[in-house]
Amino acid sequence: MAIVAKKIQDAKTAAINETKGIFSQAEDFIFADYRGLTVEQITRLRRELRAKDATLKVVKNNFARLAFEQLEVPAGVADYLTGPTAIAISPKDANEVAKILFAFSREAPALHVKGGLLGSSIYDSTQVEAFSKLPGRLELISMLMSVMNGPARNLAAALNDIPSRLVRTVKAIADKKAEGGAA
Repeated sequence: MAIVAKKIQDAKTAAINETKGIFSQAEDFIFADYRGLTVEQITRLRRELRAKDATLKVVKNNFARLAFEQLEVPAGVADYLTGPTAIAISPKDANEVAKILFAFSREAPALHVKGGLLGSSIYDSTQVEAFSKLPGRLELISMLMSVMNGPARNLAAALNDIPSRLVRTVKAIADKKAEGGAA
């Protein structure tokens, strides 16, 4: 009996280490209750998340809790690891992942976002939903670049306007002389 228990313990330790390895590759995690989703729905959700370089993992809550403890994340994460929990792991842009999860939960109401660990902050469901409504990282960068590009664009237009005014003035004078000479 002791040999079997030792093998199970080794398997559990290996599973916790594997979970810890997966979790260490990302900083952002969103926890969701997936109870009631069909296999097709979960597969479609995973496909949508994979398009944004994110994954959806279903891990035993105790393994996830121990892995998070070993990674020294805030203690409040354990509150979200109750019941059937799927963890959306986002190595890049958690905002896009949150948007996908909330859009999917409107299509499939069985999916319920419990909360998230974004960076070193723990968010509840309403905070994650508010976070999902913010512009994503790429959108913010494009807005910033547009704002930064505006003055340069205006300067180029102003500098280009000076010679074109001169050309239009010279053309107007030439046209006036041509009219006066022909009359």
